[in-house]
Amino acid sequence: MTIYETESTFPLGSEPTVRLDKNTLAEDNTVRISIPRQLQQPPQQRRPVRPLRIALVSEGTYPYHPGGVSLWCDQLVKGMPESPFTVVALTVDGREPVSWPRPHNLAEIVNMPLWSPRPRVPHRPPLTTNGPVKEAHRRFLNGIVRADEPGSVDEFIAGLYGMFTWAQVGDLRSALIANDALERLQWAYARVAPPGTGALTLHDALVISDLFEHMVRPLSYPPIRADVVHLAMNGISALVAFASKWAYGTPIVMSEHGVYLRERYLGVDDSWPYAVRLLMLRFHRALAQAAYRLVDVLAPHSEYNRRWQMYNGGTPDRIRTMYNGINPNDFPPAQGEPAVPTVVFVGRIDPLKDLHTLIRAFALVRAEIPAARLRMFGPVPNGNEAYHKSCLDLIDELGLHGSAVFEGRVPRQVDAYHAGHVTALTSVSEGFPYTVVESMATGRPQVCTNVGGVAEAVGDAGFVVPPRDHAAVAAACVKLLQDSALRRRAGQIARQRVLERFTLDQWNLAYRAIYDDLVMKQGVMR
Repeated sequence: MTIYETESTFPLGSEPTVRLDKNTLAEDNTVRISIPRQLQQPPQQRRPVRPLRIALVSEGTYPYHPGGVSLWCDQLVKGMPESPFTVVALTVDGREPVSWPRPHNLAEIVNMPLWSPRPRVPHRPPLTTNGPVKEAHRRFLNGIVRADEPGSVDEFIAGLYGMFTWAQVGDLRSALIANDALERLQWAYARVAPPGTGALTLHDALVISDLFEHMVRPLSYPPIRADVVHLAMNGISALVAFASKWAYGTPIVMSEHGVYLRERYLGVDDSWPYAVRLLMLRFHRALAQAAYRLVDVLAPHSEYNRRWQMYNGGTPDRIRTMYNGINPNDFPPAQGEPAVPTVVFVGRIDPLKDLHTLIRAFALVRAEIPAARLRMFGPVPNGNEAYHKSCLDLIDELGLHGSAVFEGRVPRQVDAYHAGHVTALTSVSEGFPYTVVESMATGRPQVCTNVGGVAEAVGDAGFVVPPRDHAAVAAACVKLLQDSALRRRAGQIARQRVLERFTLDQWNLAYRAIYDDLVMKQGVMR
């Protein structure tokens, strides 16, 4: 991946795209940068200046935790060994240990803690809440409470930009929890509070303002310098890219794993008071829509995600559907099958994977096939211990002890796929899951719920059923376990489908093309 010398012309006063040390003002009010004649050639003939610098932003995953998003990040970095990467991780408190081996071209890891007592930045004076800070906060709140009105996204973006500008020179937290800021929030909430829910209390206003401060902390950190910022997901990560775009004109690519906004609605904390839930969900909605507006290239992992992006402000000319890819050599076809009819799950133990539905489905499978087993492979992330226990309790309640088992993380994931006749995934939200494609590469048929891009991955390589329908999951598993010819045919289709559509080589070439195109349109080096 290289960056080329080229030419750029843009109107003064338009959205900033670059910062120049030397330029000339032409009569048509544009800045013109001259280039040598020999560089006015087709891109493939231009002289490379240096490799592209990529900033890759994740929300607390890579390089600290396992999972599909981290695997995707690692593939991206390793797949472009000539480009230096800066990985930006939004973490809890900055003390998370690195768990992934560091590729040679991972030049820098920038940790941005969201929940430490204060951002790790040089001392800054408190911001007064008068003038520009007050106006930015007002527009920020308007964008949240007016989420259904025309112009609300523009208002929210303007508020974020004002907060970013001032957060770079002062303590934004002090401004957000000041008395007049809390009163402004109470007034804004009164405009949207449903009848009968009451006014926003001072306590709840303080809770919400504190949450907002943690959510927008990326705006207080120094902007990242790079040629392209690539977001692994929507949401808070997008603020890192906004800062680079506003400071340096850096173009943004966003790949969305799952649908961030949908998962915020699914995962809302029911213990919060109503007003806190309402305002936080409106904040996430406004932020997601702002990202769909400002990102230069949207690279969803499925057509399902593409439809969500279109609905929330993405435009077709900026969207490139990018299916995840794997190296099929790492997941060779299984030789033979287990002696006992076996259903396998591979993934983290998490409520979004809805293992309760899988366990209930397996109880019905056992009623039809008494010798059947369910083997579940994957780690229990920090914070999910209670969910893991609820799964164990359900196993005991349904009398499945010994036949449905959790086996933790397996050293070689391919061995987990080979351990079953059928691979099952019963998630309530997904993007384009690696586990489905990896399992398909081994020639195992699938039983999956119809979420995200799962149906696009599976095709005719198994069964796709409605989410939370344990009876449908069970029926599909029983059919595949009892029909060896169907199982063998679906497995062959699965492997061939991966080879034709979902290889890592195809994936790497597509991202390289996107980066090159963005930098050529940008027109100059930073």
